Amino acid sequence: MGAVPTDVAPSGVKEESVTAYATFDAMPLHEKLLRGIYSYGFEHPSVIQQLATVPLAQGVDVVAQAPAGTGKTGAFAIGLLQRLDMRRRGPQALVLSPTRELAEQTHGVVGEMGEYLFDGSEACHLFVGGTPLGVNMQALQTRKVMVVVGTPGRVVELVKRGAMPVEWLRTIVLDEADELLSQGFSEQLAELLRFVPRDVQFGLFSMTMPEEVLELGNVLMRKNAARILMPPEELSLKGIRQYYVSVEDEAKLATLFDLYDRVSISQAVIFGGSRRRVEWLGEEMQREGHVVAVMHADMVKGERGKVMRAFRSGVSRVLVATDVVARGIDVQHVNIVINFDLPHHEETYLHRIGRSGRYGRKGIAINFVSKREVARLRAIEACFKVEIDELPEDFESYFGDS
Repeated sequence: MGAVPTDVAPSGVKEESVTAYATFDAMPLHEKLLRGIYSYGFEHPSVIQQLATVPLAQGVDVVAQAPAGTGKTGAFAIGLLQRLDMRRRGPQALVLSPTRELAEQTHGVVGEMGEYLFDGSEACHLFVGGTPLGVNMQALQTRKVMVVVGTPGRVVELVKRGAMPVEWLRTIVLDEADELLSQGFSEQLAELLRFVPRDVQFGLFSMTMPEEVLELGNVLMRKNAARILMPPEELSLKGIRQYYVSVEDEAKLATLFDLYDRVSISQAVIFGGSRRRVEWLGEEMQREGHVVAVMHADMVKGERGKVMRAFRSGVSRVLVATDVVARGIDVQHVNIVINFDLPHHEETYLHRIGRSGRYGRKGIAINFVSKREVARLRAIEACFKVEIDELPEDFESYFGDS
């Protein structure tokens, strides 16, 4: 396979035996899958889809990194669907996500793109915590499930119980791989690997791939893996204008209200540093007459689902949240992200601001920075080799073309 053409690959991409495909028709894909791709609304493959889809479809292990909103889910959804053997029944592909919301979103993408391949059969199923275990087991007993999308805890539980057969499993995709390979999920993944076939294909997809994650990934990947990696400075989401406001904690709320009084905001995500922080902030904003939704990891599945549906539909224009929605969640009309509190990790900052400016649209990120947070801001700038400017006095004009 040839090298990546320079007019297709993002600047700074490191590649190993990866070919770029300028159109979906040029890819070796099933006719019914192509029909599903176009019905979903894709017309031309994004850069990550041009580079990562075919290697995954051909059974090659893939490590793929790309900025938020550039079509990573589409890349692995198409690749794993092409890998399916429609003559066999039982799980052949598994996509693991770190959160229920991201798993639900991925399940929707895979299901829609595979609609014509599946010929109306419910071959793609969602397995996440909060759903009765018996419902999941009943779905698997039908032997119609070919693609499993879920969270590690529920999937591992089903496999250990013998409810989810894995003998036909061909592909495992780790979505937000850096999060799934972190300490919080590593034990569950290790447990899963005890059961799956030794020759199973792996796809690791994320916006950020720290060195320690790549080292863990190397344990999973075979030697001929396709690697599509980018240096940190290429991931600064340059389509998003990034600013900071110097403000102490006690004045952050008043500053937020002032911001809302001065600009018209389509949809916004406001990130707080803890559950208590976002609950307090949501209450204060509602007291001022703002229609907001609040979301954090301690909420039950039904509540979180209701919040996301309201936000996606536009019923709620403002989502106040912890980092539970920082990764992968796609709401296309978000035009501003406000970091009410800066995150503790540089990678989290990138995932947060990536909620705006999806699929090439412009976005704005505003960081409220107290004196104790200045060092964090400088660390973010150093990591991604960007300079985050102070919010200008006439910032209202910047929202007109966002």
